[in-house]
Order: sequence, then structure tokens, then C-alpha cells
Amino acid sequence: MQISPNVRVVEVPETDPMRPRSTNIYVVGQDQVLTIDSGEAIDKFKWMIRGYLAAVERSEIAVAGITHHHFDHSGNLKDLQENLHAEILVPANGADLLGDRLPVTGVDKLEDGRTIDLGGGLQVQVIATPGHSVDSICYYLEDDGVLFTGDTVLGVGTTTVNDLADYRASLRRLAALPNLKLICPGHGPLVRDARDRLRTYITHRDTREEQIVAVLQNSGPMSSWDIMLRLYTDIDKKLRRAADGNVRAHLKQLESEGRIRNLVGKRRTTTLLSGVGEKALGRTRGEIVRRAKKIEEEDRRRALAQQENPPDEEWAEPPRYELTDINQ
Repeated sequence: MQISPNVRVVEVPETDPMRPRSTNIYVVGQDQVLTIDSGEAIDKFKWMIRGYLAAVERSEIAVAGITHHHFDHSGNLKDLQENLHAEILVPANGADLLGDRLPVTGVDKLEDGRTIDLGGGLQVQVIATPGHSVDSICYYLEDDGVLFTGDTVLGVGTTTVNDLADYRASLRRLAALPNLKLICPGHGPLVRDARDRLRTYITHRDTREEQIVAVLQNSGPMSSWDIMLRLYTDIDKKLRRAADGNVRAHLKQLESEGRIRNLVGKRRTTTLLSGVGEKALGRTRGEIVRRAKKIEEEDRRRALAQQENPPDEEWAEPPRYELTDINQ
């Protein structure tokens, strides 16, 4: 689908609530074509890219960039290099996080402030936007006013946050960009009210912080999971782990500011996968060549089911949080 004279999008439909509606792969430029994100390393993404290029594009991919290391954005880097002969662009601080998804050669590492020249006067800026992940970056085509955000901003709802202080700073930086008109997210529909959406994201995080503090003011010590259940009353259960992660990001910042204390929990010495369960999993993995596609689907279903339940495999007693007594 054509977005602007210099931007097209390949929308791959999704059913996973963590990837609302679609995973998006963007094609930028005319002479030297840049793709942004590559999708997961499964056939539907590989063939959507190849099919689009064969049916629509007249230019070959010159460079393939990613917004961060998560596998649904970086899974096909080797395929893009080996089969489409693209140079690979990755965030400099995310290269080590890509593991065996990163090709051995033909890789360029991107730093904040870098400009990618696509020819014909087309310049794409690289903007470091940590928060969702440590290596998150955005690409900005200022002449068109088009911002590619990966998972920093989604087309629907809000995103998961790893470091809240970094994330808030990243949102403020993006909201100040000149000529900003359109956000092209990693998942979901295009965002045509770009500045309003960024301001909404900033306000949402401020409101969530106030809600967490209010819950702790009206209760005894609570775990992040219990706080999440109090606040996120109507979300899809498969999003519960993600919501708990965002609550923990808020709690981490509140703790660093001295506004709450962490009553340290007790980790389990063994996991639910130990013993017989671990051996069974090992046998299953040992059959991966013969049963690769079946295991892939089993893992996908397991990951979705895991989102509904607290991380009991990690904690015997989870840490709980309470407000500090500022009058003492």
C-alpha cells in the first residue's frame, strides 16, 4: 500500500494480541530502497516480502534496517541478505542481542543521529528511542513528515515498556520533531494524528503512575501482579504479563525516586520446568528437525497462554511494594 510518494507498507495480518492487527514492513525510497523491519522468521513474512517485491516493486532492496532486536522485527535479516542481497542495518547497541539472527557479514551498525542517504535527495534520520527495549530506534523521513516507530508507538493501544524513564524521554523527543505528520508503527494501522498520539502516550504513562500510587495508598503491600489486576480490569488475559511488565517499570522508577520501597521477594530455587518436565522438553527439542513446524506452533500457543498468568515459575513469593512514609 502506498503511504506517501516515497513510502509503501506491507501489512501482514496477525491474531496475536501482542501484535495488534498486523505486523508492518515498510519500503522506503525509489532508487536505493530501504526496508524497515523484517517480520518473524516464518514463511508468511518471507513470502509476503518476496511476493510484494515481485508484484509491485521495480527496485531491489539496497538496505534492510530494523527498529529493535525483538524477533518479530528482525527474524528475516539473514534471508534478506542471502536471497535479496541487502545490506543489513541494526542498532549498534542491539547487535549482540540479535544472536544467530544477525548475518556474519554485510552488517552496518546504526548510532543516534546517523543519516541514511537513499539517493535523489532522500534522507532518513536515525533516532535512538530507548524504553520499549534498550536498543529501540526510530527512522524519520523529515521531508515527508513520516516517522517509523517500531514498537515505541503502536497503531492501536499502548506498548510494553522496559525502562520507563528512558521511554518518557524518548516520547518527548519524538513529540518535538519538526514537520511530523504521520506515524508508521511496527504493528497496527497508521497514526495520522502523530503529535496528538505522542502526547496521549505521555499523558497515559503519567496517569498510570498516579493510579499505581493511589492503589498503594489504599491497600497494604501488593505485588506488581495484584496491582495489575486492580488496574487492568478489562484487558485480554493474554496481555496480562505485558501489563504486569509495565506496572513493574513504573514501580522501578517510583522506587528509584524513593517514593516506594521494595519488600524483596524470595525466588524459587527450582523452576516448573525442572526435573521430569525439563527432560520431556529436552526430548521434544531433540526432535526439532522432524517436528519443527509442530513445535513452532506449540511454542506460540504456550507463549500466548503464559501471558494470562502470574510468573509463578520465577517467584515463590513475589516482591510487594508499599508507599514510603514521607513524614518520618
